[in-house]
Amino acid sequence: MLEKTDQVTEDIGQVMPNRRIYLKMKSLKEAQSIFFSAFNFTNFLKTEVISTTESLNRVTAKPIFARFSSPNFHCAAMDGYAVNAELTFGVTLDQPKELTIGKEVFAINTGYPLPDNTNAVIMIENVVEKEGKIEINKAVYPWQNVRKVGEDIVATELILPPNHRITPYDIGALLEGGIFEVEVKEKPKVIIIPTGNEVVPIEIAQDRGIEKGQVIESNSWMLSSLLNTTNAICEKWPVVPDEFRQLKTTIQKAVESDAHLVIILAGSSAGSKDYTVLALEELGEVLVHGVTIMPGKPTILAKVNNKPVIGNPGYPVSSVISFEQFVLPILSQMQGFVYEERPKLKVFLSCPVPSKLGIEEFLRVKLGQVGKNIVATPMPRTAGSITTLTKAHGIIRIPAQREGIEEDEQVEAELLVPQAEIFNTIVIIGSHDLTIDLLTSELKKIDPFLNISSSNVGSLSGLMAIKKGRAHLAGTHLFDPETGIYNLTYIDRYLPEIPVKVVNLVIRHQGLIVPKGNPKKIKSIEDLTRSDVLFVNRQRGAGTRILLDYKLKQLNINSSQIKGYDCEEISHMAVAVDVLSGRADVGLGIYAAAKALNLDFIPIAVEEYDLVVPETLWETKKIQTILQLINSHKFKQAVEKMGGYETSKTGMVKR
Repeated sequence: MLEKTDQVTEDIGQVMPNRRIYLKMKSLKEAQSIFFSAFNFTNFLKTEVISTTESLNRVTAKPIFARFSSPNFHCAAMDGYAVNAELTFGVTLDQPKELTIGKEVFAINTGYPLPDNTNAVIMIENVVEKEGKIEINKAVYPWQNVRKVGEDIVATELILPPNHRITPYDIGALLEGGIFEVEVKEKPKVIIIPTGNEVVPIEIAQDRGIEKGQVIESNSWMLSSLLNTTNAICEKWPVVPDEFRQLKTTIQKAVESDAHLVIILAGSSAGSKDYTVLALEELGEVLVHGVTIMPGKPTILAKVNNKPVIGNPGYPVSSVISFEQFVLPILSQMQGFVYEERPKLKVFLSCPVPSKLGIEEFLRVKLGQVGKNIVATPMPRTAGSITTLTKAHGIIRIPAQREGIEEDEQVEAELLVPQAEIFNTIVIIGSHDLTIDLLTSELKKIDPFLNISSSNVGSLSGLMAIKKGRAHLAGTHLFDPETGIYNLTYIDRYLPEIPVKVVNLVIRHQGLIVPKGNPKKIKSIEDLTRSDVLFVNRQRGAGTRILLDYKLKQLNINSSQIKGYDCEEISHMAVAVDVLSGRADVGLGIYAAAKALNLDFIPIAVEEYDLVVPETLWETKKIQTILQLINSHKFKQAVEKMGGYETSKTGMVKR
């Protein structure tokens, strides 16, 4: 699509506003900052409820919690024979054992429920089948080759936070968790208005061809195809001729519609028939007219009826560059997910390339590997040649303050290929706590571009992750029996050369989690030594495990006296699920986990759960956003509502 040339005559009846030129062009970063900050996209889109099966790529409007556990029954993880593991104890190669099929063992396929009174599966390849019996030469332990209740998903746990773009894997998790409908943000609606006397719609060009001076209206189809990758609904309006009143009326109609974004194609330059900026000035506020980029300089950014309106340049390459720098990011902000930047490679130009000082240039290049280096060959630099994009392998940005790039100078090239999604992620490694899930959900509400990835590996492992530079934060609740202090002694011991900050997240109540009604009448740690009580423990290095060992030492109890002491889980919810499903009679964990699954709780200790942050990250936006959230009244209220927590020290910097 061509930009309009200047004309000195008017059509009959045409109102001729004064011609405008670029007086206050902005740099790309300035223009983006001005435009993006002019709108509050927090609740820009309404929400709707749709089928989970139709939710691919949609953005969640609120946190989604599981209705069901998955699996919701103990099932075989292997083909073989279900058995009560105790029947196999003592079996060795030298002392094999025969078991009766249908009485002592039961044939079972992967995924099938375990028969009553069985708790393990002997793999089919480890048996010798005889008439009515099998022979085994190796014992199995309880729950070996079994998928336990809630192994994948636990009822009530967070499946997806708000402002999360749903993936195919997410759909599987939602359905397994019993979520068949989801509330998502509506798709943003974009209206594209082509303009120009010379522009011919494709249906007319296809039927009649085009004459000299005419161009096929292709930009709207190109941009609408790009919009299809963003979840947006595109509505292409008929071509508007170069007539001021008609253009103004059409824009006004568009911004008064239910569209969330309006794009006007061409007419954005400074020619005598370029009326877009004039119409927008009368209808609303022109924020930017002219951006110091090439291609893409004649871009208009405006706000009309509290909606973003973009005057998109007419040259095809200019149209695409402007679209990618302003339309795609703003649609991402509306929906609340991170705008995907292209992957980059370090490259060397095959020849020197001069550039205009004061203009940021988007140089299209072809790429090829020569030895160990990637070499970039520049493509033609005209803004009207769409094939410089269709044939290019990448784009090199030449900064506005540079007059070009020297040959053999290494620079970055953006690849014109589908890129992996970019996650702005805060990594938390360490001890498990339910408030981390809450933090994840609440963080998405205040900053949809931040995400939390947590790994439950225990308090000590969290400190080691900080030491190795593998985490932003470590969750820890390590009690020092010699000083009576939580965490600080261990930090001094394991991180002596790494300056860190320590912030209290919560004070929480630890205790024994037992089934509703406490059928075995467990009252204290001493009851764990009873022969009729089966215990489930936390993994080595977990603060809860260290707390238990401390209590056992106080009571002069040897861990060998506790049945199930060596049976480990990596989270409080996993412990609670074991108790709920009958896999264990009791486990040590936090009150919130017991409450979530309607289990009983016997208090044992009150402890401090802290977050450890390297000082080098303390002033970063990610950490400061987390701290702002932790110190908020809303977060503290939500924590206390979970039960078993105190927030009197929440947000306090202990060091």
